[in-house]
Amino acid sequence: MRPLIATINLDNLRHNFRYLKQQHKNKLYAVVKADAYGHGAIPCSTALQNDADGLAVAFLDEAIELRKNGIKLPIVLLEGVFEFAEYEICDKLNISCVVQNQTQLEWLLNYQWKNKTQVWLKLDTGMRRAGFFPADYEKAFHVLSQFTPINDIVKMTHFACADDLSSAMTQQQIQTFDETTQNLIGKSSIANSAAILAHPTTHRDIGRAGIALYGVSPFEENNKLANQLKPVMTLTTKVFGERILRKGESVGYGSIFRAEKDMRLGLIACGYADGYPRVPSNNNPILIDGEPSRIVGRVSMDMMTIELKLQQQGIGSTVELWGENILVADIARRCGTISYEVLCHLKRAIRQYKNSI
Repeated sequence: MRPLIATINLDNLRHNFRYLKQQHKNKLYAVVKADAYGHGAIPCSTALQNDADGLAVAFLDEAIELRKNGIKLPIVLLEGVFEFAEYEICDKLNISCVVQNQTQLEWLLNYQWKNKTQVWLKLDTGMRRAGFFPADYEKAFHVLSQFTPINDIVKMTHFACADDLSSAMTQQQIQTFDETTQNLIGKSSIANSAAILAHPTTHRDIGRAGIALYGVSPFEENNKLANQLKPVMTLTTKVFGERILRKGESVGYGSIFRAEKDMRLGLIACGYADGYPRVPSNNNPILIDGEPSRIVGRVSMDMMTIELKLQQQGIGSTVELWGENILVADIARRCGTISYEVLCHLKRAIRQYKNSI
């Protein structure tokens, strides 16, 4: 069996959720879209079923999969529906929808609902990606409030820069939200992970915990606000080959690494086809049997080479690529990307769940 293992610590997942809910102080939904950011939506949702107030996914197929596997928590579709017929499935499976544009609104009003439903009405407060503009929002809200099948409307928005504590954008968006919705009665949901941790005025009725739920800081720089989070995924593999690289010799595609002295190399089972970033490759940190080392040469499709610094390291040694000791955020930063992308791109790793209930 190929030894690339993603160990998912469900105790850490629950710890993070409880910590975030303590910060938010009100109801909190767990965002489990994109297969729970690569962690496994069904096991993660099951682990949170006694803690979470609900779950958020991107689209209907993700919600259907949760329902098929016995998840009974409230679910909201963050993108809403893509076609009229999807409302029938939402009605049958008790799935709430975000309504973010006039077409989705009209489809909802024209569908013959058999059950009462909750709607999340999205306001564009400045991100300019989705949602009703402030000038149109109150009208849409009143239309929905008069529609008999709807038993609850959640006013929502999404922040563009909540992770950038130097940006004035978040405060501007909060102000726009408050001014637009001040006369509209009902629940509000505006806080994402960064806002839960850094912007207390966003702590309304329902928060939405995404990346922080998985133990990853939502902030680009190290920030004490995220110090209580515990990494949920640890990605490990094993050394399955070794050789000597002589001084002056290169290794791997492009010969981007050349040895300054004689050294031992290990070959490990992980590459960019598994989701490990290819560029840049050289010098990314790893742990070999708990001892720090580095990647040397370019990451290949299925494997990469590492420096074996200690004599006892060799075939069979365990290598941590990211996890509790090497933060995935640090790997992402070195590779010019973000933790979301690294985690969501992970594949071909065997998931093992720890502390499952």
